Amino acid sequence: MSTSTLIAVIAAGVVVVIALAAIMWLLARRRHLRDRFGPEYERAVEEKGGALAAERELRAREARHDRLDIKELPADRRRQYTEQWTGVQEHFVDRPAGAVGEADDLVSRLMRERGYPTEGYQGAVRDLSVEHGRTLEHYRAAHEVKTRSVDGRATTEELRGAMVHYRALFDELLTDQRSR
Repeated sequence: MSTSTLIAVIAAGVVVVIALAAIMWLLARRRHLRDRFGPEYERAVEEKGGALAAERELRAREARHDRLDIKELPADRRRQYTEQWTGVQEHFVDRPAGAVGEADDLVSRLMRERGYPTEGYQGAVRDLSVEHGRTLEHYRAAHEVKTRSVDGRATTEELRGAMVHYRALFDELLTDQRSR
């Protein structure tokens, strides 16, 4: 075998190894995003019209989230929030729509105290999606009912469901106390 043939074979082998390494790296990144964002990954793919655009968006969310100062709450603050939630639930009997609004406000206050920006619903969804992607559908469903309830277009059963949805996110935000 001539030297030039040997060099060509080695070069081709190196190119194949580099290509395989790049593919494995991309697949590992995709798996990381799927694991971290859960159902939010598929939602982003659908909204962005493809995996590459969605992954770019999700990585931007991660980078933004990494700059946030997410804090643990002391046990006494968690207890206070739990007591406040109990009060909100008690109000549901007499004022279902008002209680849903209170639940939304309480979740927003909890998010803010934990360190999540609360400048708007879409921003909250974006920031929550990084650590709470599996619970985000609860927040979306609750918010949609709350929005309709302002105009009186939500049934009592829908309002009850919104309370359940808010509770899911509330519980996760309250109990997810890992140091960041």
